[in-house]
Amino acid sequence: MAELKQIQTPLAPAAIGPYSQAIRSGSMVFLSGQIPLHSETMALVDGGIEAQTRQVFKNLAAVAAAADSDLQHAVKITIYLTDLNDFATVNSVMAEQFQEPYPARATIQVSALPKGSMVEIDAVLVSGSTV
Repeated sequence: MAELKQIQTPLAPAAIGPYSQAIRSGSMVFLSGQIPLHSETMALVDGGIEAQTRQVFKNLAAVAAAADSDLQHAVKITIYLTDLNDFATVNSVMAEQFQEPYPARATIQVSALPKGSMVEIDAVLVSGSTV
């Protein structure tokens, strides 16, 4: 089994439970779910689903960068929404974040998310670096 390396950055919100922002195992990086918290204040962003989704991708990008990678190396993301009526808005924001080939994806409606967030997204990245 490959060695596990914890990934942490102050540029993304601190974990709000017993988990890592990300873990690297070989060439795979597993990013924990991010919600739309400001890293400095740990407060939810204002502005509805579009603003929240943009903040989530900003947080994911910061964690990916701390792993010496970026979101273009995402092979799989999972999106959790409290309202599937927000699906089109989230798709629009996601389209700004990725280029083809797009990562595989699942989108799931859930009854609630931490801190009252409307969206949470996690990701799996693959890269050549095995730091």
